[in-house]
Amino acid sequence: MTEVADRTARYVAAFEAFARNGASGAPEWLRELRRGAIARFAELGFPTTKQEEWRFTSVAPIAEADFTLAHAPRSPGPAGTPVGLPAPSDIERLCVGAGPRVVFVDGRHAPSLSTPADLAGGVRAASLAAALRTDAGSGLARAHLARHARWRESAFAALNTAFLADGAFVHVPANTTLESPLEVVFLSRGRAGSDGPIVSHPRSLIVVERGARAVVVETYAALSDGVYWSNAVTEVVVGEGASAELYRVQQEGPHSFQVGTTHSRQERDSYLGLHVVTLGAALARHDINAVLDGPGAELILNGLYLLGGTQHADHHTVIDHAQPHCASHEFFNGVLAERAHGVFNGRIIVRPGAQRTDSKQTNNNLLLSTEARADSQPQLEIYADDVKCTHGSTVGPIDQTQLYYLRSRGLSPEAARSILTYGFGAEILDRMRHPEVRDRLDRLVRERLGGA
Repeated sequence: MTEVADRTARYVAAFEAFARNGASGAPEWLRELRRGAIARFAELGFPTTKQEEWRFTSVAPIAEADFTLAHAPRSPGPAGTPVGLPAPSDIERLCVGAGPRVVFVDGRHAPSLSTPADLAGGVRAASLAAALRTDAGSGLARAHLARHARWRESAFAALNTAFLADGAFVHVPANTTLESPLEVVFLSRGRAGSDGPIVSHPRSLIVVERGARAVVVETYAALSDGVYWSNAVTEVVVGEGASAELYRVQQEGPHSFQVGTTHSRQERDSYLGLHVVTLGAALARHDINAVLDGPGAELILNGLYLLGGTQHADHHTVIDHAQPHCASHEFFNGVLAERAHGVFNGRIIVRPGAQRTDSKQTNNNLLLSTEARADSQPQLEIYADDVKCTHGSTVGPIDQTQLYYLRSRGLSPEAARSILTYGFGAEILDRMRHPEVRDRLDRLVRERLGGA
């Protein structure tokens, strides 16, 4: 058996044990889905830098490590909190909002850290595993789960689907408004005793039905500085005339790996604001696929990555204009210090018949060190003739003219650089609609830049 096949076989063997034990009680359609996904993962294997989509990002540190599948926390101890979990007060510093919250540890629901699942207006925010056990939840999950995330094309999405056990289930019924931002928190503990580093496969399904309005914050954070791997998939469905804001904040541990996949589908006259802030992980990859599948749909896609040390973050985005009269505006900024490496690959597809498309894509990178590196590849694929599409990219150090201007006003070199660096990041923060979430993210960005 070759080394590559051996790496894949480890996860196939882990899946067989998973299917016999914790996953055996799932409905038949889910068991069939899992079996198809693990077979597809075995066919694809881990990607390599020989593949165009991965030529700037090596996942060898993930493929070569011996990760153990995370399990649910053990039964509660004397204090009533499950063993290995933090106290509720300990996670406040890791959260972005102060509203309702659903918390997961190593991909498994932690009820003791979460607020009630049923919110006003019939909004439901709960464990996906629990939703699959109810008739209503199972029906909605079956209609959407793994229907949007392209796991047949991605080894990591296929692996997540194979080990699909728990995650967030958010359902906002038609014509309902979720008054406060709902936060979905995924915490990772790192090593699990003597088992070595662990891998978790968090799954999120967010359905915002016709005419509804909601703000959801996804937070990924660490409970330790150890080595672990989080392999997350989120599917977002925005119904006709609905409005949704999804904030994704990644502040994983300094020695961790995170591979994330976000897939969204929008119907007629819908709005989706997708805001991505990447701060953590030694190696991070985030694939974002957005399909505008109804006339009049609008997508705002914002991204900010702040990297230092030897951090590596790769963002691949695909915006698919499948219907006419849709608009998408994408802005990604990266701040890279020391020996950090940022990768951006943005692809806009305008399908035949998607006339009157209005799309803009911009990626700007600020290098704070001569050793920092940014690779940027904006792309357009246009198969319609009545469209307005633009793209652009910049990579470079702080503007010396701006620096001179601030220093001429009496600022020190350090203060002038700090102001210009913060302003570069604030361009993205200012595009975020929700004031409470925006202010909290602003504080996170200031703390990160202050410590750089």
